[in-house]
Amino acid sequence: MPRTDYEQLPEDLPVPQDDGAAAHLPGTEMPSVTMTATTGEPVDLSRAGRPRAVVYIYPRTGQPGVPLPEGWNEIPGARGCTPESMGFRDHYAELTALGAEVYGLSSQDGDYQGELAARLALPYPLLSDPGLVLAARLGLPTFTAGGERLYKRLTLVLNGGRIEHAFYPVFPPDAHAQEVVDWLQRAT
Repeated sequence: MPRTDYEQLPEDLPVPQDDGAAAHLPGTEMPSVTMTATTGEPVDLSRAGRPRAVVYIYPRTGQPGVPLPEGWNEIPGARGCTPESMGFRDHYAELTALGAEVYGLSSQDGDYQGELAARLALPYPLLSDPGLVLAARLGLPTFTAGGERLYKRLTLVLNGGRIEHAFYPVFPPDAHAQEVVDWLQRAT
């Protein structure tokens, strides 16, 4: 499969700083919010996990032939959604061996998510939250770019219906899946 420019990170990306926007999440009960997965099945994250679920949340993926929003590379933490998804794909067997279900989540619609899942041959479902319902229910951090309100990049580890751990900010996104594997190995 040929690589596109969305699959690689520019070397001079700004590093996101921890603004404390996810500090309240560990220990929080996961609300019952059902989203449609790219598999077509409904997923309620409050019931996800065996025993754990890893939900990596990202702003938006690029699509070949479609330009990124103006100034995208200058927004700390915005760029890297495709490489992050590829990392979770490449570490999927390790994550599931550690007892975690894996989900990707963004505000992009299901058709857009489905195209990405097929193009990258992702072995796990992507969830679509175009209304940012989860952001409202949990107070998740967001930002605006190109006139769109988007999720800031973070990862939730769910265990027994609660948020056990929140990775925030996430940088670099292409190495994040290994960071999650390392954390799960220490936590089990």
